Parts: sequence; structure tokens; C-alpha cells
Amino acid sequence: MAPDKSQFRYEPAPPIPTYDEAIASGAGSHTVFEAPDHTEGHSLLGGAASSSTNNDRTRPPRGYRPPTVETDDEGEPWGSSDDDSDSEADHVRREMQEMEIDDSSHRSQSIWGKRIGRFSLPRWKWGWRLPQISLPRFRRHDANASLEAATTPAPNSDTNNSNNEEQPSSGSRFAFPTLGSTALFLMLARILALVLLLGFVYLIFVSDVMGNMSRRLGSGMFDPSDIRNYLQLNISSNQIKDNVRHFTSYSHLAGTQGDYALMEDIELLFRKYGLEDVSRDTYHVYLNYPTADGRAVEIIDEKADDGKGKAIWSAKLDENDRSTGLVGHQTPAFHGHSKTGDVRGRLIYANYGSREDFQRIKDLGIQTTGAIALVRYYGPHADRALKVKAAELAGFAGCLIYSDPADDGFKKGDTAPKGPFMPADGVQRGSVSLMSWVVGDVLTPGWGSKENVPRIKKEKAKGLVKIPSLPLAWRDAKVLLQHLKGKGHRVPEDWVGGVPDVDEWWTGDHESSPIVRLKNDQDENEKQAIWNVYGSILGIEQEEKKVIIGNHRDAWTLGAADPHSGTAIMLELARVFGELMGMGWRPLRTIQFMSWDAEEYNLIGSTEFVEQNDDMLRKDALAYINLDTAVTGNTLHVAGSPVFKGLLMQVLDIVRDPYENATLKELWVRRNANDLEGLGAGSDYVAFQDIVGTSSIDLHFDGKGHPYHSSYDTFEWMEQVGDPDFVHHTMLGQVVALLMYELADRPVLPFDMPHYAEKVRDWTGEITRWVEDQAKNAKKDAVPKELKTSLDSLTKASDAVLEAVRWFVEWEHEWQSSVISSGGWEPSGWGRRRCEFNAKMAWFETDLLDNEGIPNRTQFKHVLFGPQLWSGYDEAYFPSIRDTVESGDWALANRTIAKVADIIKQAAVNLARGTHGEDQIG
Repeated sequence: MAPDKSQFRYEPAPPIPTYDEAIASGAGSHTVFEAPDHTEGHSLLGGAASSSTNNDRTRPPRGYRPPTVETDDEGEPWGSSDDDSDSEADHVRREMQEMEIDDSSHRSQSIWGKRIGRFSLPRWKWGWRLPQISLPRFRRHDANASLEAATTPAPNSDTNNSNNEEQPSSGSRFAFPTLGSTALFLMLARILALVLLLGFVYLIFVSDVMGNMSRRLGSGMFDPSDIRNYLQLNISSNQIKDNVRHFTSYSHLAGTQGDYALMEDIELLFRKYGLEDVSRDTYHVYLNYPTADGRAVEIIDEKADDGKGKAIWSAKLDENDRSTGLVGHQTPAFHGHSKTGDVRGRLIYANYGSREDFQRIKDLGIQTTGAIALVRYYGPHADRALKVKAAELAGFAGCLIYSDPADDGFKKGDTAPKGPFMPADGVQRGSVSLMSWVVGDVLTPGWGSKENVPRIKKEKAKGLVKIPSLPLAWRDAKVLLQHLKGKGHRVPEDWVGGVPDVDEWWTGDHESSPIVRLKNDQDENEKQAIWNVYGSILGIEQEEKKVIIGNHRDAWTLGAADPHSGTAIMLELARVFGELMGMGWRPLRTIQFMSWDAEEYNLIGSTEFVEQNDDMLRKDALAYINLDTAVTGNTLHVAGSPVFKGLLMQVLDIVRDPYENATLKELWVRRNANDLEGLGAGSDYVAFQDIVGTSSIDLHFDGKGHPYHSSYDTFEWMEQVGDPDFVHHTMLGQVVALLMYELADRPVLPFDMPHYAEKVRDWTGEITRWVEDQAKNAKKDAVPKELKTSLDSLTKASDAVLEAVRWFVEWEHEWQSSVISSGGWEPSGWGRRRCEFNAKMAWFETDLLDNEGIPNRTQFKHVLFGPQLWSGYDEAYFPSIRDTVESGDWALANRTIAKVADIIKQAAVNLARGTHGEDQIG
């Protein structure tokens, strides 16, 4: 029988180990040597295999056999008991251990250790370890283990017995270690040390040190110049353009389905851009809408139809249909908050419809009671509501307002869609609620219009006019003016408009003028839902303090310029600031983005928010930035509180106009725009500035004109005429982004308090001279002594503001010095004082509020700012003083002047409190 080849199978020699493998056999190695499982292996190793458990820790790697010092008897297994061999083997083992110790640094490295070594990791300058505490060890109870322990003699039993160590019984699960007095003392000491350490860490976190550290780390991670550059470079004209295109793709009158859809779009974009606390805020307000076939302007033949009269001409009213491709229909031409009615009367032309114009009609002996007034837009009373109110007070039954080419049409330049001015069929829609008298929801003046709050009767609402009105294109007004020829009186030269084919301009009268019918039937809802949308970037230092940017989204038509040039910019800012927040940046103070509804009716959405959150805004709102009709041309206009002057100039000096190759500041100086313009009553800043005293600013690029509130205010007009490359949208976005950043993140709020004090002094001088002139004209004599005394107290109050500001701003110099002397660190305690300093700056504006409000216009509370009573779009300084003087009630005027002086003086005292000049001001 042939032998089995497996019996003579060749076993290859194990591979030669590397140096690392060779030394891995020491005490630190966990590799277990396993002998080949065959007979030859067993015969060569003898009993080593059976005692593998005891020798695992000393075995070399698989396949490697370490060299040994052999005796003469080569048949002896490794680990002989010979004394000489044992001694020599012990010597070799000691040498191997020394080799392992010397090479420990090499063995301890791994591939991960090499990778980590590439990074420079921060290390503490000192080393420390938590105290080690010996805790009782839990021992698993195992019956088999107990049995084995009982039957197997324990090694080194003599030693164990000599140390008197107790053996745990088989039934106990764990045993506490025996603690002597020394061990107990050490354990208690370690516990005490741990408690002290945790207490120290807690104190660090709750103290101002961590606040300073977080600010320093933030400053280190985000250099302010890098943030400014990022904001400028990442405002995208293409993104703004896409926003305008989308928002003008369907009509969205306040409270309608289109408005609700746009609200949802903006809410989704706020969330997409990463804004926090995104929410919608619903109010229920009075709104009106035209009904089908509910509007008419007709010339009536009074003798026709058996004396009942018959229309011989009807106005077209609306523009030529421009709704092709739009979602929904073109918005009808009507007046928001107009009076429902169907009236007839003699037609009378009254120029711009000012009170002076109607007085002139009266002086000509023309009776106006029951007549229909025809007036043109603009003039000294640009506010259309005041035109209707003046007609009402003059006794007219209705009012028609048209756009004259001499003011807004071909007489001024090219017309839409190829130019900025109104074409022949262009109609300027708008509201006729009296926003300079009552702002917000006209049925809830002074409180937020939530669904179940009290409301006043519509008939008693001071903010509503009492006669119906409608807007007209000059195309329709031409026919009416032609029918007035030879009726009444020839108008003076300054009353002649630019309507073509009107040979002679006549006033008309109460006897011979044509009878005109004005029909204005409409749907009226006293609790129509509207929706504001809010989103925030929470501040890391003063989360409660807020810098707010707002824009309204509702529009009379498509609203490319008004309001969506501003909407598109605000959303682009939300996107860019959201990206910064995604990178880890946060401002010191909270930034809030707000989309207002129903601004076009009477600044409703913003006003209701302010009235609903009055106390919070007075305490925590630092600044409000308004974007409305943001871009219609290339000339920058800025209106606002004087506190923004210094910061605005810094920002304008950074942003460049690529067309002019100059900074916006250079262009500002070139056109002699030395100061900020005044705030009137034209947009959503009114409630913030005039009701709760939040310093406000409104910015926009203006041109020669734009098709205001007409169906020609489209994306195509903006792309071709208004801002073809959206460059001015981008520039304004950069300006506003930098303003927001500085207001929200500069450690000391960048308010120009010295400039504010100078303006208070200037305005005080102007109002004093005006009051003295009015008094002399009324009394035909010198200024009464008591009035002179009140005016002197007003002058002294303005001087006190100058002095208080001079002492107040000294603290900022002290703060800067302390930071510089501390190597750029804000010393402990100064952060709290800095926040208090910022709050006092913001509260100065709030301290200028008269809680009782302007007499007869109690919603408006600021003693310096407010709309003029009879010119809502224009600014008026010291509005309460002007109102009372113009009323002719000199006793009330005197009391009002004294009251305003006291409020200004107290604001100065509050500002100076805590400064070195406190005693001098008080």
C-alpha cells in the first residue's frame, strides 16, 4: 500500500518577522501565540499547549518562534528547570524587557496617531487630573466559579494568608472595600475637591467672563471687515430680479386670495433661508372692494327719459386690459376706504382740490353744495384723502381725481410702458382714508385689531371720508373738461392743466354745468383678515433688543416698483444673512424681518403690530428700517431720525455706483444733500417713529417718476425703464445690509447723538420764529408775555439736550480706552454697562413721546415728529405745536409749548443720569 502523502507533507518555515512583530511579544502585546495543531507540534512543545492559559501573555505572534538559549540536552523543552539555563533565560528576558521599554514610544504609535500628528491641537499650559475615587466593585456570582475555587488550590496561598485578605463567600454579589481612617479621609478630600472644581466651572459660566470670551471668540472667527465684504459681494442682482418677476406675476390686493398666496410664498422663503421664529400674525380690519358693475362716471341728460335723466357719456374708468398672461384679473380702478354711494350733481373744476382752491371757488360766488368736484392729483395737498376731505367740507357730494399730463404725463416726458410717466389711460389708485388723522385700522384706532376686540361705528370713524370718490385717467377727464367750456368762470393761469384738446379751461357753476353721476357701490368688510409675516435672527448678547426691517407686500396692481422693489431687496437680505447664520455667525442683537399687509389702505399691518406690541417696542426696539417703493430711478433719498446720520455717511462711503464710478457719499455731497429728509406719513415707519418712538429710516432711489399705482407698474417696466440691470436694487441692498449689520452687531450702538442734539436746537429755533410770526399776524401786536415765556423754556430745553449729549458720549470714550488698555478684551462688568448705555441711547427717542398724544390726533405721540394735519405726505416738526397754533386757540398753544418743553427737558435729564454732568442738567 502506497504510503499516504499527507504523512510526509512539507510544512513551510514561518515567515521572518519584522522588527515590530518581533518586539510585540513583550508584556505590552496582546497577540496570542498558537502552535500548529498537529502531532509534530505537540511533540516539540511538550506540555506548553496544555498550559496556554498561563503563558498567553508572553507568547509571540503566530508563526514566530523566538530564539532560546538551549542546554546541551536539545531534547529538553523550552522552559527547562536547569538552574544555569533558568538564570541565563532570566537574563535574556530582562534584556528583552529593557529593549521594549526603550522602544515604547515607537510601539505606541498607530496609523491614527500619525494622522492626528498632522494637526496642531490646542493644549493647556498646565496639566491636571480629576481625583480618582475608589468605588466598590461589583462581583458576579457564578456557581461554577465558586465550585472551581473550592476544589482548586489558589496559587501563592501562603502570601494571601499572610496578608489576611478575606475571601468573599459564594453567596455575596459585591463587597465594599475596607476603609481605614486614612482611606476615608482621602476619599472625602477627593469628593470635596471635585465639588470645588464643579463650583468653579459654574461660576465661570454664570459670570461675565464667559460673555466676554464668547464675544472675543466670535470676533476672532468673524472679522467685521470680512462680514462687510461678504454682504456687499453676495447681494445678487439676478436673485432680486427673479424675486420681482415672481411677485408681479399675479395681482394681490390686501386681504384677497392673491395676497394670501404671496404671504405663504414669503413665509416659505423665510423658512428656506433659515430664519428663526417664523410666524404669521392675523388681524381683522375694515377693507372695501369694488363690485361688478358697481362703478360709474356718467354725464346725464337731465331732460331725457321723461325728466329722469339718461347717460349720454360714460367713462371707461379702467386702463386698457394689460392682464395677458397673469394669474387672476386686472385690479379695478377705485379708492380704498372710499364712501359707498350713488350721487348726481353739477360738475365743478377746482384745480388741485386744496382748501385754498375750494375757498377760491366760493369767493367766485359758485355754490358747491351737492356738486361733483373734479380735481387733479399732486399740488400742495398731494394726499388724495385730503382732497376728498376738503371737497366734503366745502359741501360737495362727490369727488373725482385725475392724473393731469402737466403733473404726470407726456408733458413731463416719455410715458409708460416706455417711460416713467402716466399714459393717457393710466389710473392712479389709492386710499382716501385720512392717514394723517387716523393711522391703521380706522375702526380700532389705538389698539390692535384682533378679531374680538371692540370697534367703533363706521359712521363715527374719524379716519373715513363722508362722500364717494373715484380715480380717473386724463383720457376720461378730457371729456368732462370739454363739457365745462363756457360754464362758470375762466380759470386763472396756474389752474390750467396739460390735458390736450381742451381749448379753454372753465370752472363750471351750480346752474349751467353738466350733471354728472358718480356711482361707487362696493363690498365692505369690517373684519377682513390680513396677514403679517415675521422671521428673526436671534442675537447672542441681547436677544430681546431688536433691529427691525420691514416692507409691505400688498399692491393695488402688480406693484413692480411699489412695493416689490423693496420686497425683493428685503428677501435678498434675508437670504444673505441666513447664509451667514448658517456659517455660525450671529449678531449681538436680534434682527427681525417683517412683511406687512394692507399698507396701501392706511398703513394697517404695521400699525396694528405696533399697537398690539406697544410696551415691548418702547422697551426693546432699537431701530426700524423701511423699504417701500425702493427703486424707481438713480437718485438716493434717505429720510429718518437724525441718529442715523453718522452711520449712513460711513456706509455710503463704502458702496460705489458703477455707472458714476463714485461712492454714494460722493454723489450725495455732489447734489448738496447735506442732511436726512424728514419723515411724513407716507409709509410703514409712521407707527414706529410717531407712536412708540423707535428711531426709523426710509431709503429709496428715485427717478423722474413712475406709473404710480397703475396697471403699468409691471416687471417689464422695471426691466426696461426703472432699473434695467437691477444695479440700483443691488446698491440699495448693500447699503441696507451694512446698516443692519452695524446696528445689530457693533458693540456700541452707532447712533449719532450729537447730530440729533444739533437738529433739536435747529428745529427749536425754526418753530420759535414761526410761532412768533403767527402770533404777530393774529394779534397784530407783539408776542404775548406768557407765550414768550413758554418759547424761552423750549429753547432752554433744547440747550439741555446739547449739554446732556456732550456728557453722555464721554462714556463711549472711556469704554474704548478700557478695551484698548486690556489688549482688545472688554473688562469684566463693562459689558453690562455697555448694554445699559445702548439702551439709554434708544430710549432717548422714546422719552420724547407725549403719552396723551397730539390734541385731536392722539395716536401720534412724538413731540418732534409727525405728519402735518393737512399735508399727510410731508414732514412736520413739533406737530402738536403747529396744530394748536393753526387752530387759533392760543391758550391751548401756550400750554402745549410748555408741555413739549418739559418733555424734552426730562429726556435730557434721563440721558445725563449717571454721567458727570447729571447735576448740571438736572
